[in-house]
Amino acid sequence: MRVATFNILNGRTASDDQVDPGVLQEAVASLDADVLALQEVDRNQPRSGHADLTAAAADAMGAVDHRFVAALSGSPGATWIAATGREQPDAAAYGIALLSRYPVSAWEVIRLPTLHTRVPMWFDNPMPTLVRDEPRVAMAAVVETPDGLLTVANTHLSFVPWWGGRQLRALVTSLNGVARPLVLMGDLNMGPGRAAGITGMRSLVDAPTFPADAPREQLDLVLADGSWQSVKGEARQLPLSDHRALVVDLE
Repeated sequence: MRVATFNILNGRTASDDQVDPGVLQEAVASLDADVLALQEVDRNQPRSGHADLTAAAADAMGAVDHRFVAALSGSPGATWIAATGREQPDAAAYGIALLSRYPVSAWEVIRLPTLHTRVPMWFDNPMPTLVRDEPRVAMAAVVETPDGLLTVANTHLSFVPWWGGRQLRALVTSLNGVARPLVLMGDLNMGPGRAAGITGMRSLVDAPTFPADAPREQLDLVLADGSWQSVKGEARQLPLSDHRALVVDLE
């Protein structure tokens, strides 16, 4: 069984920073994943041609079940607010998606703690920059694989280091009651060592994923709690996004 996680950067290509759903579909098909976690996913956004990128990815991989969960509702530069889960199915939104070639028997949406104030971050200069984080969300699915039930979770955590750690702890608490084995995937904005320390889970592949052209750090992770083991894992560069996709074969 193959799982993969990919921060798609709204579907933007590396060559011209444009969104072409066809390029996304070719990239998704090349991953050949049975379960795929996507982050930074647009739905009905002007910047991505009003496409439903989750539906495009589902068609490309042959998913029998898929779900998009909005973190933000509206469009950048216009109305851009935290999503509540009560948005219309065709409303402009941005969030995460989980797709599966196997049936999903249950879904759960988890809205993570939100950082409501600007905080200082140090980038390439000695003076801090005040930044504001966006709302974050996670989802979990119980997947009916040929080898039994597997719970898979997907999330995209804050880039503010200490707040991302708090969100991950909150997510682990929320997932305490879900069935094991559990695989947690996504752009966690932290390395495998820190994530494993917070969650108590195993990192199934350690490979740098960011930036895509010359990766120096691993922000995208596949963590496991339970009997599933990694047979092979790799970070794969694709013709879109500033992240590499992380692909893991499990048994």
